[in-house]
Amino acid sequence: MDKVMISVAPVASTDKHIVPANIAAEVLQCWQAGAAMVHLHVRDAAGNLTTDMSLLEETLRLIRKDSDIIIEVSTGGVSRLSIQERCVPLYSELVEACSLNVGSTNLGKAVYCNPLDDVEYCIGELLRMNKTPEVEVFEIGHIFAMKEFMEQYDFRAPVLFSIVLGHKGEAPATPQALAAMIQMIPPEALWGITHANRRDFSIIAAALGMGASTVRIGFEDSNYLDAHTTVDSNVPLVEKTARLLKAMDKEPMTPAEARKYFNILSR
Repeated sequence: MDKVMISVAPVASTDKHIVPANIAAEVLQCWQAGAAMVHLHVRDAAGNLTTDMSLLEETLRLIRKDSDIIIEVSTGGVSRLSIQERCVPLYSELVEACSLNVGSTNLGKAVYCNPLDDVEYCIGELLRMNKTPEVEVFEIGHIFAMKEFMEQYDFRAPVLFSIVLGHKGEAPATPQALAAMIQMIPPEALWGITHANRRDFSIIAAALGMGASTVRIGFEDSNYLDAHTTVDSNVPLVEKTARLLKAMDKEPMTPAEARKYFNILSR
């Protein structure tokens, strides 16, 4: 495979000043630099996860007005929201894809709770609303759980897994952990890489060499450009990812190419 989708997750969980126009402007720059998907959460003005879609909808309208980037919104994040409340982005016409979290996990000292009853509710709503799932897996048990769900539910092919490495208390960002996770991915599925708390691009490069179809980059995971340099914009992270792809004889997918390759329904 010589093309890879770059997904940008531009808003850090520590960001306490959510301004739709600023986020949209940066997303547009990331799109111009090679990002084909944007990953966002439903947040209020102070950065807290919420059920109020107003700021997010404003952000998405601004993004869609000037670009064709694929819009993905999370159904997760550590919070006290119920699974019904977490599913509010599924009902937005501007949202094309949503994260699907299929098991509980440690995120540092926090516990990210995804009991199987909640997972099944989210799957049901996601399929009912014809949204494309990106299955976030933090350890091998999550992959096995999703394989069982794939036997029970009629997911549109291909199912996309995102291997998430680097959170304290979960699978480490090592070649050994990456290889073990890849071995568990169903052969008919596709997978990509998310490196939380990243300080360099070594695991991303390793994943690309092992067949990753997607790379997620952005402040939600890390603002490190290299081990000694942080940046105040997501754009240099996307640009570096695009350069890495080209150095490996690959290219960033356009949004249109990604929609076709991952079978994402156009809105």
